[in-house]
Amino acid sequence: MFCLKVRSDPGWAKEAVANFDKVLADHAHCEMKAASNALSLAARHPDDLALVRALTDLAKEELEHFQQVLTVLERRGIPLGPPEVDTYAADLRKSAKERPSGLPPLVDRLLVGALIEARSCERFKLLLGALDPAQERAIFDFYTELFAAEARHYRTFCDLAIAAAGGPNAREAVEARLETLSVLEGQIVSRLANNTFRGFIHG
Repeated sequence: MFCLKVRSDPGWAKEAVANFDKVLADHAHCEMKAASNALSLAARHPDDLALVRALTDLAKEELEHFQQVLTVLERRGIPLGPPEVDTYAADLRKSAKERPSGLPPLVDRLLVGALIEARSCERFKLLLGALDPAQERAIFDFYTELFAAEARHYRTFCDLAIAAAGGPNAREAVEARLETLSVLEGQIVSRLANNTFRGFIHG
């Protein structure tokens, strides 16, 4: 799917459904973090109004998703709780920094965002395959909408990365960098898959 080099373990979806309360709480935190990350990037690049507009629009949608997940938590009587350490995202950012490309740092931040959205999209697709629409119609429809949203967010981050790279060969340079980061992302996912399931969307 998209740029991903390593597929999630198919067993992830079965575990996710069996631990759905934990998955929902982690999902809510992921949406909040995504909104925060988009706003942080926008604040760091105030001179690029097109970038600021795109990122704040994205942040608004992520925050709306957070509120939607929060509503699901409330209906099910599930506490949000404090956020867990996001090892996946932290290791992905660290790996990008350890292997510089010569492109502006903003490009890597945007591509890391693209990869996170791609992985979320893949996990939501797996989750949809494991949910029973007859028993969980509202949840099934909700994640169907989110699947499409994550795909759009992936494309947005990629397009913004190309714009941030600039120059006549920007697309080729960004695609090459995304290829490199995708391999690193796959290594992280493979390593985390060996850990005990803890209800994470990405880990």
